[in-house]
Parts: sequence; structure tokens; C-alpha cells
Amino acid sequence: MGPLDLVQLTALMDCTSGRPEIGVGLIDGPVALNLPDFARGNIREVPGKLSGTCNRADTVACSHGTFVTGILAARRGSLAPAICPGCTLLLRPIFAETANHNAIMPSATPEELAEAIVDSVDAGARVVNLSSALVQPSPKGERMLEEALNYATSRSVILVAAAGNQGIVGSSAITRHPWVISVAACNIRGKPLSYSNLGGSIGRRGLSAPGEDITSLGPDGGPQTFSGTSAAAPFVTGAIALLWSEFPMATASQVKLAATQTCRPGRATIAPPLLNAETAYRALALATRAAS
Repeated sequence: MGPLDLVQLTALMDCTSGRPEIGVGLIDGPVALNLPDFARGNIREVPGKLSGTCNRADTVACSHGTFVTGILAARRGSLAPAICPGCTLLLRPIFAETANHNAIMPSATPEELAEAIVDSVDAGARVVNLSSALVQPSPKGERMLEEALNYATSRSVILVAAAGNQGIVGSSAITRHPWVISVAACNIRGKPLSYSNLGGSIGRRGLSAPGEDITSLGPDGGPQTFSGTSAAAPFVTGAIALLWSEFPMATASQVKLAATQTCRPGRATIAPPLLNAETAYRALALATRAAS
């Protein structure tokens, strides 16, 4: 069983590769857009301080952005999961290309992330993927970030965020926001990884997705294997994009509820349930049928 089978995404991917009117915001690093496995017609750059195209393929930022883009928007049949290549990917990089080969994950300030969220929403994203470690926290930065998350909520944009890889139990300004779907990483058996952050808000409103030894694309077009919650988050983002593609008239609340609901009562746990795209599809079909 592969990662896509674990979260029941295979059948949904057989139904659709996504609609171009469903914008998927990616707040990450720049991307090696010259790869033949990326359809440039479905990828747009959102103007910001950094270019959406890699200038240095040897950087962590370029590798990370290209890896996550492969999970979401690579050509079907490529080395990557390629969940929703038919949707429009909106790139808004916030990770600078610095030659830090020892970094587990690039980072950004809360102010930078807040600005990127607003830009992505204004560019037409319906769902936004966040995989950012935050540095230089400050009261002003936290306020700006909360305002940006509230702005996305007011515009009915679903936010999917990596829970983090510090192996702690707790929350952050991102994971405790009520509209954010926080994603913990699990192995191929569905068990949480030891370094995946967990917590009350993550357990109540979040999801788990495969994040161990995930293979996607590297900047040279070859395979790149990565582990962590930022590898898990795009499985949830991609599933939401496909669900919205299949049910384009569904509201953001309907899509979010369908994706996160679980038969486990209460959800009084620090570990969130596993994404189940098939169950979400059935729930959304019932919800939209009842509303029509």
C-alpha cells in the first residue's frame, strides 16, 4: 500500500485531476518550473518579494518548494504523487534561496507569512498550503498573522498547515486558529511519527497524512525523498482541491467539514484522525444533495 492508498485518494484521483478554477495557494520556496513534469499553464506566480522560479537548485528552499509542488501539481504518471495537476497552483514563495544544507526546513517570520496569506487569498486561492517554520516571533507579528488567518476565513479560503516537526505537544498561532486544518505526519501504517507535533487543537480540528519517506520531484527532475509534516500537508490540500473540483458549488464550510469529520466520537485526543478522501467524498455528496 502506498501513501495515496493509505488516505483513500486513489479513487478520487481516478475521477478527476482537478478543475483550473480551483486555485491552490502554495506558500513555500521557489520551484524548478522548467521541469517537464510541471505543466506551466496550470502554475501561476503570485507577485511578492521573491521569485517563484528557482535561481539556485542546490538550496533547501528550492528543493522544498519543488518537492511540495510535485505532490500537488506534477504530471500524472510522474515520480510524484501528482494529486491535483488540473487545478491552478498559485506560487507565493517566502523561503529565500540560501545555501544552508543542514536546515531541516526553511523558515519565515510571522509578518512574511501573514503577507503571503493575504496575497494568496487576493490572487484567488480557494485552499492554501502552509509549510513554514516561524522565526523571530513578536507580538506585532503574531497579531499580523492572526489578522491574515482571519482574513482568509472571512473570504472562505481553507487553510492547511503542517503541524511542525519539533516532536512537541502544544499549539502555535497557526495550529490553534479554528479555521486552520493542522496536519500531523504518520507512517504508512497510519501511526504518528515521533517528531510530528501533536496537541489539543491539532487533535480536535486536524488530520494525519503520510509523511514518512515520501517521494516527489527534486530540482533536477529526479526523485527526492522527504519526511515530515510539510510532506504530509499537501496530501490534505490536494484532497480538498479535488473534492472542491468534484463539488464546485459546495461551500468552504461543507468541504472543510467533509474532509475533517471522523466517526470517532469527541476527538478528545492530541493525535488527529487519518485523512480519508473516500469518506469525505461521500459526506460531501450527501451534504450538497441535501442543500439542493
